[in-house]
Amino acid sequence: MIPVSNALQTTGSTNLIANLMVNLTQNLPSWSILAILMILTMCLSDIINNAATALIMAPIAVGIAVSMGVSADPFLMAVAVGASCAFLTPIGHQCNALILGPGGYRFSDYWRMGLPLEILIVIMGVPLILHYWPL
Repeated sequence: MIPVSNALQTTGSTNLIANLMVNLTQNLPSWSILAILMILTMCLSDIINNAATALIMAPIAVGIAVSMGVSADPFLMAVAVGASCAFLTPIGHQCNALILGPGGYRFSDYWRMGLPLEILIVIMGVPLILHYWPL
């Protein structure tokens, strides 16, 4: 995924995505944009692994911060936390896939426990990130 990340940066796609997100959320407060970024990163992390998710989303997060004229640190922390939260699918992380068969779990079991956990992480994570890494 490193070449994909490099290609997104080289072609200017990361800036395009960042500007699109800033334009779509221009009337929202900064904390909500941070929450949206974290949620998008969590969703992507459920499909591909966390390192690849971070490689793709980090340049977009920096682009959003630059477009907003704020510090990139909270946005990068939102990406780091979101990329580490692959709780909705068994394919997001190898440990999830490892226990799927032996534990007798179904695909829907991950949603039942993962969704409340991800909601809790967003509710607690965004204020804590903004406390320790202010905009």
